[in-house]
Amino acid sequence: MNTIIITNKEEIDSKIKANLALLRETDSVVSSDYETAPEKIYEIRPEIVIICEHDERDKTLAIIKSIRDKHIYKNTQIILMVNEYDRSFILKAYDEGIDEFVSINSDSSDFLIRIINSIKKVDLLNKINVYTSNLKTYGILESKSGFYNSKYEHDIFDIEMHMNNYKNGCYMIVTVDDNSKKSLSSETIVEAIQKSVRSGDYIAGLSGAKYSIMVKSGLDGCLKILNKIDAELNEVCNIKAGIAVIDCEKFEEIKKKATCALNNALLKDIKYSIYSELDNSGDDWLEAPNDLEKSYKLFKKAFSKKIENVISPVFYRMQKSYEEKLDGAKIEQFADEKQSVFRILYGKNESRITMRYPGYSKLIIYISHDGLDTPDNREITLPMNQITEAKIDEILESFINEFIGVYRHIYNS
Repeated sequence: MNTIIITNKEEIDSKIKANLALLRETDSVVSSDYETAPEKIYEIRPEIVIICEHDERDKTLAIIKSIRDKHIYKNTQIILMVNEYDRSFILKAYDEGIDEFVSINSDSSDFLIRIINSIKKVDLLNKINVYTSNLKTYGILESKSGFYNSKYEHDIFDIEMHMNNYKNGCYMIVTVDDNSKKSLSSETIVEAIQKSVRSGDYIAGLSGAKYSIMVKSGLDGCLKILNKIDAELNEVCNIKAGIAVIDCEKFEEIKKKATCALNNALLKDIKYSIYSELDNSGDDWLEAPNDLEKSYKLFKKAFSKKIENVISPVFYRMQKSYEEKLDGAKIEQFADEKQSVFRILYGKNESRITMRYPGYSKLIIYISHDGLDTPDNREITLPMNQITEAKIDEILESFINEFIGVYRHIYNS
């Protein structure tokens, strides 16, 4: 393990090296002055940097910042050796990225303990890097964000929920409204979430620019994370969240509740919604009784009528209109009491739009495409009173145009 000592004073350099005499034979210690430090650091790629306070403190802070700004040194441990305790200066150094500080007058054993702890931390971080790399290779973690892939969210979160104590925990789904999605990149949202969560929080990337977060610290913890994300985004967007309290149910039930709460937040245009049984009540256009079971049956019946009288006729008309125009593609559409599906098959690839009734008074529309250059999979949520022929026609036309865009090399030639 490589260690570099940065100081302009030989007597301090000698004192530090004397304290490092008990380290492992395989450990290497190199010295550098402030002027040549950047080149030396790049040359030896140290795991530990011991930087002694310069008489001009700005130079000390600048060296620390230059190390932390480079991704290749993300696991490098920086120990600041100060001439005297100055709380303000030490806090500034922590802001720039030091991991530990020690006084030049400290006992040699105290200094050695800090070095040994730093070595242990580097070893641990290196192991984490290997495990993380393996998880990304197998697609369990997303390569860019480091969040869990949505395909494995259920398995990972369900195991975590049952192995650890989430008695007072919460599950939250976070997104931004459609207007904000146009102005914000996914990288910006991911970075805001990364800066706002803690190491013990579990995060997964979902379709439609949504992100799920499972926390142990309960509702207060969820709201603090949400507010931090909002602050990181400088409130330039309309952040939305659905929150469900984890009450020892199966994970799929918790997720369904959070999804319901998120839809409620989107429809009411509010920052967040916490799931309650009232979220299953009806829209204003339909007077739902207080009895939830009876209410569910009414909504289910209403949705079945929407499929029969609105969705299916539009799907059938679109199928007949485009099946000859989309040469080489096969169009299918089918429906049951909970969903209606319109799909276009081209070879082994499929573009699909699914309109599904999830168990409350809204319709969720899932849109997905297979291919080399496809739009992001996404979801659209509609209250049942907005399910009109014109709206379904508009969504389906957009979906077919997206399909044509995927295969533009065929249909635009």
